[in-house]
Amino acid sequence: MKKYDCVVIGSGPNGLAAAIELQRSGLSVLVLEAKDTIGGGVRSEELTLPGFIHDVGSAIHPLGVASPFLSQLPLADHGLEWVYPPDAVAHPMDNGVTVTLNRSVEITADSLGVDAEAYRSLMKPIVNNWNQIAPDFLGPLRIPKHPLKLAGFGLKALRSTTSLANSLFKTPEAKGFFAGLAAHSTLPLEKTATSAIGLVLGALGHVVGWPFPKGGAKAITDALVSYLQSLGGEIEAGREVRAITDIPPCRATVWDVTPWQLLEIKGLALPTNYRKQLQYFQYGPGIFKIDWALSDPIPFKNPKANQAATIHLGGTLEEIALSERDAWHKKHTSHPYVLLVHQSPFDSTRAPVGKHTAWAYCHVPRYSLQDMTEAIEAQVKRFAPDFRDTILGKHTMHTRQVNQYNPNYIGGDINGGAQTINQIFTRPTFSLTPYRTAKKGVYLCSSSTPPGGGVHGMCGYHAAQTVLGDLFPDAQKKASPQ
Repeated sequence: MKKYDCVVIGSGPNGLAAAIELQRSGLSVLVLEAKDTIGGGVRSEELTLPGFIHDVGSAIHPLGVASPFLSQLPLADHGLEWVYPPDAVAHPMDNGVTVTLNRSVEITADSLGVDAEAYRSLMKPIVNNWNQIAPDFLGPLRIPKHPLKLAGFGLKALRSTTSLANSLFKTPEAKGFFAGLAAHSTLPLEKTATSAIGLVLGALGHVVGWPFPKGGAKAITDALVSYLQSLGGEIEAGREVRAITDIPPCRATVWDVTPWQLLEIKGLALPTNYRKQLQYFQYGPGIFKIDWALSDPIPFKNPKANQAATIHLGGTLEEIALSERDAWHKKHTSHPYVLLVHQSPFDSTRAPVGKHTAWAYCHVPRYSLQDMTEAIEAQVKRFAPDFRDTILGKHTMHTRQVNQYNPNYIGGDINGGAQTINQIFTRPTFSLTPYRTAKKGVYLCSSSTPPGGGVHGMCGYHAAQTVLGDLFPDAQKKASPQ
């Protein structure tokens, strides 16, 4: 049996990122994927009707462009092309107003009326200092390189969304808009540090926009795979790993899995204390997802909503906060916060000529099997009354089906674990080197490690750097973000 320096288990963006960093450092790397297709949460399929391409998992990728690791890989040379809608995100309100996040802080602020100056003072320092502070919060807990600039961000980021929004903004439009950004955290908006997600996503919209790959999210995976193979890395699909004996001989294994999955691997022999810590790892709520094949673009009452591929449906801060609180406390709501993605008006490759696609999900209790189709479509219809007239076909997934699609989505949790204040930097355990397990040669690189969920590859990059430092200090190291 062929021997390798490293074997990566799981081919999500973090697994592929780890494999690339190890391979281009001069090591021999094999990636094993249980599914028949590569990509983890970054795949595209014809879920509804022939010719309609849907992103099964992630769909919008600001961190794919802004990632200190992915951004310096030659992925364009391997077929990846980004599409940039005019606005990053739209947030319609019941009064007919639609707030949009423009690349310009000034344009976005001016649209908020009396809250313009508050928005400028909130976002400008983060946007202006992005290149200095981003590497610090896109990695493990460590001494920051720019402590004063990071502190300015941190003082705002540590506050709850409800506290920050209510203290800064006066209008329902500004409060609801910020709540829509922060609700990506999948946490009750009253919780400490939920503002961090809203601030990061808002800043990303100004720094790089909220782009997506032409042709489907699968294009990211295809580019990463192509680049890895060009370096000499190997990938095998349909190779499920249930025991250590399923892995070829190697010096290190790097696991793109979540804690509970690692515990199920036979023969791994993790120390008892470490196993107990993994057992206490906390997962968050799940999602219920719908994909639609459409005859026309979504007919929003306010056409400003059609300037963005991402639309947040939920109205006011209070309504969004209730929706997220209910999901966390294992309740279903009839008026859920809905994250809607509508790429086809900006990417004609997504559907047959003249036709369109859309995708949406809402947060639900983990392991929920409740059908949320009616509730989600009602939220879309609320801001686009004729929406249902455009539906040609649909495909739904409850949390069990989401988990079946990607085993890392435990109970439908797409973030690899709850991103609470005690699990932002100390996931999956409290450690200054969270990618290193308590067993020599065994490493974690999934979104259950810092910086958590999102298509950025930073979990994989930092895991690979840990492997190199521990086991291959003399390995060739090419230019990488530090």
